[in-house]
Amino acid sequence: PRCTAPASSSGIMQRSIRTCLMRGGSSKGVYLHAKDLPAPGPLRDNVILRLFGSPDTRQIDGLGGADVLTSKLAIVGPPSVPGADVDYTFGQVSFVSSQVDYKGNCGNISAGVGSFAIDEGLLPPPGAGETHRVVRIHNTNTSAILKATVPIGAHGAEVDGSTAISGVPGTGACIDLDFSATSGSVTGKLLPSGHRSEMLSVAGGDGHGPEELEVTLLDAGQPTVFVRSADLGLAPTTCASSVLTAVALADAALLRRIERIRGAGAVRMGIVQTWQEAEEKSPYTPFVVLVGPAPGADEPKDLTATCIFMQQLHKAYPVTGSVATTAAALLPGTIVHTAAKPPTGALRIGHPSGVMEVEGCVEDGKSPTLVRASIARTARRLMDGSAYVPWAVWPKLYRALGGPLEVTGGPSSWLMLISVELADADQWESSVFRLFFPSRSGQHPTA
Repeated sequence: PRCTAPASSSGIMQRSIRTCLMRGGSSKGVYLHAKDLPAPGPLRDNVILRLFGSPDTRQIDGLGGADVLTSKLAIVGPPSVPGADVDYTFGQVSFVSSQVDYKGNCGNISAGVGSFAIDEGLLPPPGAGETHRVVRIHNTNTSAILKATVPIGAHGAEVDGSTAISGVPGTGACIDLDFSATSGSVTGKLLPSGHRSEMLSVAGGDGHGPEELEVTLLDAGQPTVFVRSADLGLAPTTCASSVLTAVALADAALLRRIERIRGAGAVRMGIVQTWQEAEEKSPYTPFVVLVGPAPGADEPKDLTATCIFMQQLHKAYPVTGSVATTAAALLPGTIVHTAAKPPTGALRIGHPSGVMEVEGCVEDGKSPTLVRASIARTARRLMDGSAYVPWAVWPKLYRALGGPLEVTGGPSSWLMLISVELADADQWESSVFRLFFPSRSGQHPTA
């Protein structure tokens, strides 16, 4: 007689993957070892989507948090370029479609990569008296090398500290992130179109006719389309209030209008061919940022800004977006520079959750260059262990096993263990299976 395996045999029907859940800055993501995943391609994306429970707006059957700030992924492995300590690939996992977007980077998730690499043994252990470790992170999405200065102790990355960041309760150990090498992160140029501000032709829709809007297109940290909030009918200081911003951006027609602006900007920057492709092929890149002046002379802000990405309002502010905002604010002729107070130190960006400060420097000229962009973040490991993905996600392996496993007998009379030996870690299809059955006499298992 045949029957399905009892509940006590959990794990037989699924493959386990080492998994770490971390908060990086004001985002939260799943951090994985590159060697535990298939090579880049459709199979890897299918594994990731199943791991996150996508596509599903609740992500109820996976680890995703059903929010654009928590449906994020970091894949970390040995360096593939000189001058780096680790490779890091960022993925924004959609919960409305079967897509993992790798076209840009997330600075908040980047904040956790150094700590993850140290604690996972990807770097040499801390030396005697060593209090900080500079981790050179090769971001494969943009080919840039980020530098994370991570406080460490005898047992790994420090967690406790006095640094507070907007959008995260409490305090933590300060991680300094240097994004100086991210100018032209995706397009190859700080100013992809060659202009500091320009009129952008935007398609009509949802009751709006075609329109011309003044924008600044800039690529540092992340390609970004900057638009005046007032030009969209929002009060210039709306971005300073999370309540007002949320109410204004709950307007579906407004969000669709912003998406058309984003699509037109993506075309102008050479990211997609048509504005309609942006939502389908590049939903994460570029960002759109609505900028306005600081609400008052006494406010500890130099300007206000709200970011829209993945067709939703960012509840805080993206680190990579802050790099672009800082570069634009320091560059005369941009609409961000016009809106901002002249900074007396770090640029203070007012956003829906508070204020973000970024140290920046731009070398102006015919081809301006980002010289420095540095921001303080915190990160914390929340849990680690094994996540499970059904074998059916790997079609060739699934067929090799002959479909779903079925076991006869009860827990006292059987035990089955599947050991997968990979002939090549990058080619999961080339695998050997060994099935072990213990003899009834209690002797060694027979294969």
